[in-house]
Formats: sequence, C-alpha cells, structure tokens
Amino acid sequence: MTYPAIVKLVEVGPRDGLQNEQASIALADKVALVEALADAGMPIVETGSFVSPKWVPQMADSAAIFAAIKRKDGVTYSALTPNLQGFEAAIAAGADEVAIFGAASESFTQKNINCSIEESLARFTPVVAAAKAQGIRVRGYVSCVLGCPYEGDIAPQKVAEVSEALLQMGCYEISLGDTIGVGTPLKTEAMLRAVMQVVPAEKLAVHFHDTYGQALANILKALELGIAVVDCAVAGLGGCPYAKGASGNVASEDVVYMLNGMGIHTGVDLDKLIAAGDTITRAIGKPNQSKVARARLGNC
Repeated sequence: MTYPAIVKLVEVGPRDGLQNEQASIALADKVALVEALADAGMPIVETGSFVSPKWVPQMADSAAIFAAIKRKDGVTYSALTPNLQGFEAAIAAGADEVAIFGAASESFTQKNINCSIEESLARFTPVVAAAKAQGIRVRGYVSCVLGCPYEGDIAPQKVAEVSEALLQMGCYEISLGDTIGVGTPLKTEAMLRAVMQVVPAEKLAVHFHDTYGQALANILKALELGIAVVDCAVAGLGGCPYAKGASGNVASEDVVYMLNGMGIHTGVDLDKLIAAGDTITRAIGKPNQSKVARARLGNC
C-alpha cells in the first residue's frame, strides 16, 4: 500500500471545536490557543467564523481574535464565511482565506438554513466572486457526507454532485465532512470513490468526527486513496449536537501520532500540540478527548 509522503493538517479546533461550547470562553484563551497551534506547526488554523452572533454566539469575537493574535510566518489563518456580509467582515479582520459550508443532505440544509441545496450553493456564488476579485482563496465544506441526523444514509452520488458544484464555483479544495461521525471505512471508500470521479484527489480533504470511534480508520482509508489533507481539532474539541455526550472532531494529537508512526511528514510538533490541547481543555473545564494526550499526560 502506498501512502502520501506528506499530509497537510487543517486545524479546526478554534472554530469548529469551540463553536458549540455554551459557556463563555475568554478572548485571551482563544488567542492563546490559535498562537499555540501555529507554534506547534499547524500550517492552517481555522481561527474564527463570521456568522450571525445570534446563531453562533461563541464566534461573536472572531474579529477581536484576528486582531489580537501574533501571526507566525507561513501559517494560514482562515475563517468560515456563510455569505457576502460575513466574507467582507472576515477580510476586514485580516483572514488569509475563507471557507463556505454546504451539505449533501436536503433535510439538513432546510433545517439549518431554510433553503434547498441548490439555493444554498447559489448564495455562495457572490462570495466566491468577491474572493476571486481580491485574490483570496476559498475552501468548500460539504457536511453530512456519510450520514444525516434527519435522513440517515446519504447517497455517495449526492456528495459528488455538491462537491463538483463547489469545485466548479471556484473552491481550491473541498473538505468532506462526516458531521455526525457515523461513517465506517467501506462506506467512506464508496463515498470517496464517487467524489473522485468528479473532483481529483489532490483537491480533496477529509473531516471526520469521532462520535463512534471510527475517525482514524476512515482517515486511513482516505490516505490509501491518495487524499493528503486532513481536518482535525486539538484535544478532540467540539461535539456532535445530534448525539448527546458524543465526542467531536478527531483529535489532532491522535492523527499526528498515527501519521508519525507511518513515517508520514506533517511538520507538527506533537509535544507542543499536546500542551496546547491540555491548556485549552483546562481553561474551558472540559475533558481532553485525545487518547494520545491522555496517555502522555498520565490521565488516561
């Protein structure tokens, strides 16, 4: 089996990991997290989200975070932008690149943003056009690629259709997200093979939640198929709002440990990453979901 020699990690902890936290998190703790992740060698850190504070109050201080961080050369600080207003706010705050967020489930799209998949994609067109005009790269997310809390299983062909639409719109990379963490390796392979018929592997990333403990197995399957970009969140930050008590994103520490063991280069310092995860989980009073961190820190 041939695996990629280098894997790019996209750290989503400060955004996807923290956005569901109900208790207020101090600005200083968020800034320290972003800086610690960059210092650990994460090449892309998803720093904030420019969405309505009404819907995601935890992200209301995203502009302040961008203003406060000490930037590290070579690190991309990105932001989620659902519409043109969010894009303009992100660029004003100094985001290096932006991301737009679609879904492969009609029910999920209707319940979340009250429109169809086709309508949701149309809303992104002006964002991509504005970004292109300013030389800003746009990343596309597709959620619910292996299951939906309302529809159940999602057809791989539907994932392929949405992914192709985002690529044609102008996204430089498409991140395929198992939002509720129900995927298993063979289902992951079927979905990825369908998408790779219309989007080349070098333009794909995978984003697995670890709700059922399948994330690393699914990532391994993606690597086998030649995908070399993986989203992850330090300390496994985040949670699945559709599965009470479930863990969130796959832990960055666990991904790095696995890749190190396979001889795959990431450029990430595992010890610094573990320290970053330990600091933020202590700050927010949540257990560290990384098995590697818990083993190394002696609280397994």
